[in-house]
Amino acid sequence: MRVATRGSALARWQAEHVAAALRAADADLPVDLVVVETSGDRRLDVPIWEMGGKGVFVKEVQAAVLEGRADLAVHSAKDLPAGTPDGLVIAAVPPRADPRDALVGSTIADLPPGAVVATGSVRRRAQLAWLRPDLTFTGLRGNIETRLARADEVGAIVVAAAALERLDQLARATELVDPSVMLPQVGQGALAVECREDDDELRRRLASIEDPRARVELEAERGFLLELGGDCDLPAGAHARVDTTGGVTIAGMVASLDGHAVLRREATGNDVDAVDLGRTLARRLLDDDGGASLLDR
Repeated sequence: MRVATRGSALARWQAEHVAAALRAADADLPVDLVVVETSGDRRLDVPIWEMGGKGVFVKEVQAAVLEGRADLAVHSAKDLPAGTPDGLVIAAVPPRADPRDALVGSTIADLPPGAVVATGSVRRRAQLAWLRPDLTFTGLRGNIETRLARADEVGAIVVAAAALERLDQLARATELVDPSVMLPQVGQGALAVECREDDDELRRRLASIEDPRARVELEAERGFLLELGGDCDLPAGAHARVDTTGGVTIAGMVASLDGHAVLRREATGNDVDAVDLGRTLARRLLDDDGGASLLDR
């Protein structure tokens, strides 16, 4: 079985994690990694939102599956655009890791006035500017090792807690930011395993590593993003939770780029279609709360 992945240490860890889960169901299953360099990996000097959004990290990997050079692809779900390309399907969502953002170098409260925070995310920047209007920001690109090296040069950097955890660097986190303070990116902490839509045998195998709770949370958050019609260049975030009774709660956020306006709202439902719940929340933020005017600026 050929698994397409980006070449970073984190991407390889994620691909090996999925491969190990598949081998647990079939010890004799041979699994090889197909490492794909993406445009997002090649252009580290350009902000993600100027390169066309987060699809820059997945398009070439998806093409490897569609063209038959690989059988499946493993992605950080937060890197996926809202829509899945024709011919592909998200066949498995394994158990989700911590969805929170992490600060390395300082807590939000302890940053001195005017401190510089490094982040490549407009979502993080907008929410931090809302919380601390005195902060200034600089870009942050590269793999986790490169990003962590910047922590000594600025007041703090912001990265995904799941990335630190997966690379045994969680001890570097100074603060794990609760979603009530800063909403994470759609799909943050989750993995998405894609394969060709017509590969019934592989879809059956991948069903063995599916986590139903993680699937519902991801579908709700992706529904939210789909209705907004944007991806990485949009200051937006969402976090869905499934409770013990199967009820779903999703919090969503849209903001102005400068963080002067941040709109948040929650929606809750039982026995609901997760995608529809996410889309309904987005429509309320856009239509009822004035979010559409923010995104037009």
